[in-house]
Amino acid sequence: TSLETYRYPKMVEIEQAEAQLSELDLLASMFPGENELTVNDQLAVAELRDCIEKRTMEGRSSKVHFTVNMSLDMSADTVVVFSLACILPFEYPAVLPEITVRSVLLSRSQQTQLNTDLTAYLQRNCLGDVCILNATDWVREHASGYVSRDPAPPPIPESPVQPVHVILTRLWIYSHHIYNKCKRKDILQWAKELSLSGFSMPGKPGVVCVEGPHGACEEFWSRLKKLNWKRILIRHREDIPLDGTNDEMERWRKFSVFEEKVFSVSGARGNHMDFGQLYQFLNANGCGDVFQMFFGVEGQ
Repeated sequence: TSLETYRYPKMVEIEQAEAQLSELDLLASMFPGENELTVNDQLAVAELRDCIEKRTMEGRSSKVHFTVNMSLDMSADTVVVFSLACILPFEYPAVLPEITVRSVLLSRSQQTQLNTDLTAYLQRNCLGDVCILNATDWVREHASGYVSRDPAPPPIPESPVQPVHVILTRLWIYSHHIYNKCKRKDILQWAKELSLSGFSMPGKPGVVCVEGPHGACEEFWSRLKKLNWKRILIRHREDIPLDGTNDEMERWRKFSVFEEKVFSVSGARGNHMDFGQLYQFLNANGCGDVFQMFFGVEGQ
């Protein structure tokens, strides 16, 4: 029986992954127009397909993240885009997706109210089932009720309305080791070039944290993983949707610059890391909880 009890949760994980993928395929057929459905992170979908194929969730590091843009008729002559930014937790549909609805017509308080009501509706009616289509239906039906009835017309956009989605991404990358001077130079150079903050810790194991605009982090990771590594993976990632201002991006950063940090203790080769110092450093930057995710132990 112990084997059965061990295997059961694994099957549930696979079933959840399959549900996510089939829902994504369904959404693609329901929203076929250009810009109707935007997958924000193709890497996450590739990982998802890969895990389903291999029947294991090992190595899955990125949540599926996409945006559905719906054009809704507000009146006889006004069509407005409402966008649903959706992030699917690994356990979805057992837990609710993270959905943020935005539109140029909504004030901040109206947007907050709409999102609160949508979450409450999904919590009551859809928990345990895939529910993105239910969410789009609900928005289609209720969105106009949240828009202010002010006589002032909506601002006329200069180009077709594309909602601005700014995402601060923070990647925690784990490598079996980082010794090579060229790699270390590349890491520093690329982080600077892409305006990323964070740190790189050479040695064994090697740790790299980069944070900044979502696209820049993805670009950094795609360059880094192409180098020759014994083993490298994203151990943890954070995607934080922001309101699109630079100030807010700076406010959410944990690190002010990108630097190489060496916390070595003398080992046979003098290259093993002092985890106590690393923990103190992470803690000082408000990231102490990541230590446990990385190494599976409480910080010392």
